[in-house]
Amino acid sequence: MKNSVTSTELVTAVQAAIPDEAVLDHITTLFKVFGDKTRARILYALFESELSVSGLVAVLDMSQSSVSHQLQTLKQAGLVKNRRAGKAIYYSLADHHVINIFGQVIQHVNEKN
Repeated sequence: MKNSVTSTELVTAVQAAIPDEAVLDHITTLFKVFGDKTRARILYALFESELSVSGLVAVLDMSQSSVSHQLQTLKQAGLVKNRRAGKAIYYSLADHHVINIFGQVIQHVNEKN
């Protein structure tokens, strides 16, 4: 914004830009889902490659029930998707938005270290 904007105009403009409660609820839910270390490990693994449940179990050294439970949460949040190939189900990050968000988080954390 230009410096000529009065503080009243600025307040009005910022207030108008803040999303409604439903959008804010969705944003905070996504951050809560991202905020779990186990889910972050799964997302990181899927950031590297599409994997089956058994692949995730092997990579993360977790039980199948734990992985499946967390994948369900990630899928409900719209962060992962799956595809069936025969009897196997393969998981990947949902879309380029999730890939970009997770990539940016990784980059940000690595810059701090």
